[in-house]
Amino acid sequence: MIEQNLNELEKRSIYIIREAYSRFKNIAALWSMGKDSTTMLYLARKAFMGKVPFPVIHIDNGIDFPETYQFRDELAKKWKLNLIVAKSKIKPEISGFSCCGANKTIALKKVMKEKGFDALIVSIRRDEHGIRAKERYFSPRSKDFKWNYKDQPAELWDDYTSKLDNGGHIRVHPMLDWNEIDIWRYIKKNKVPVNPLYFSRNGYRYRSLGCTHCTVPIKSNAKTLDQIIKELKVTNVEERSGRQQDKEKEYIMQKLRAFGYM
Repeated sequence: MIEQNLNELEKRSIYIIREAYSRFKNIAALWSMGKDSTTMLYLARKAFMGKVPFPVIHIDNGIDFPETYQFRDELAKKWKLNLIVAKSKIKPEISGFSCCGANKTIALKKVMKEKGFDALIVSIRRDEHGIRAKERYFSPRSKDFKWNYKDQPAELWDDYTSKLDNGGHIRVHPMLDWNEIDIWRYIKKNKVPVNPLYFSRNGYRYRSLGCTHCTVPIKSNAKTLDQIIKELKVTNVEERSGRQQDKEKEYIMQKLRAFGYM
């Protein structure tokens, strides 16, 4: 049953990635070096005979973990990724945190305008946050990056008809149906490379990765993939409990999402 579920998730995600690549003229993907976006790039390689055929964007505020930068550079070289590093300035913004949120959106706006991208593949999942659950596989953004979460396109029988506004772009979400334990089971099954910060050191590990300013580790002795999966089967702790931004009231996250945040 688990194997069948993973196969179905993989099949749907690859279909969406291929559909997006064929539909849009100039597409890119976001990569945070976390487990979800790395799995997404693995799926893209599987969809296109071992090669990611579009640029991969890292929004870098300069304060990610050293392990994250090392993982980025090593995997980008190994997988021959067309990596674009967009620098994000650190300053106060609407979430109350100066490291991420709107600041990363501003950096993303700039690089997308410079490169003329009309679509962006993002690895968000519905189960991560109530606001992300409102997304579609193909979700339009306006010229100003605005997201009208009250007016989402219907997606029935694999018919994705999101219209591209003049000057806007489409967010493509091939991982919407996955959940956290699906990701780890898929990583184990396919030997997907993963950031070492996810594994326990001195009784702590990172369950969700952001930068050094807004991410804290959780207590855990899980040092292997099997141990992480076993831990997830019994935990009552939310996945993003260590991400400071997600501790904000829901309307703040909704405001950020509407503004263009990932």
